[in-house]
Amino acid sequence: MLSTDSTPAVNITRSTVDAQWLNRTAARTGIPARAILAYAAAAGMANAESPTCRIGWNTVAAIGFIESAHGSHGGGTLTSAGQASRPIIGPSLNGEGFAAIPDTDAGALDGDALWDHAVGPMQFIPSTWQLSGRDGNGDGEADPLSIDDAAFSAASYLCSGGRDLTTARGWNDAVFSYNQSDSYVVQVRDQANAYAARSDPAG
Repeated sequence: MLSTDSTPAVNITRSTVDAQWLNRTAARTGIPARAILAYAAAAGMANAESPTCRIGWNTVAAIGFIESAHGSHGGGTLTSAGQASRPIIGPSLNGEGFAAIPDTDAGALDGDALWDHAVGPMQFIPSTWQLSGRDGNGDGEADPLSIDDAAFSAASYLCSGGRDLTTARGWNDAVFSYNQSDSYVVQVRDQANAYAARSDPAG
């Protein structure tokens, strides 16, 4: 495993995010402000639930960038409500270049009743979403196409098992659990640290 972790860029303990920090960080990182709002709130809520986790918003943001370019994959955008403007559906997990995962949700999330596909801005497999999907925006529904729900679900998933993401082992184990690839861990680490370096330090 890798021997480096991601530095939390800002200590957010509440789901309310400072607007000035948000706008400055969006300008400095190139991340849409609506996505940063979701990532920061997700980290804050996950840390409130699991105080030993101490996940940084930038780790959630790095995964969001790699998985869907912050909800813009395929030319889409995030609406003001945090919804992906068009469905974000990954390739068929039919064993051809990807893992073989037969359908688990009768195509409810991905439109394919034969094979599963990862869905949404954080690219959850339907079976994982059924177990780990969370309501991040308080509307009573866990929707993988909502950046708020998907980011909170991802942060909570990374924090599971009592991990401390300020340690190298805890951070690496968390990201590896999200996608079991050492190269993926490297990608997320590098992107997360880049976001930390560019973000507004006054947050």
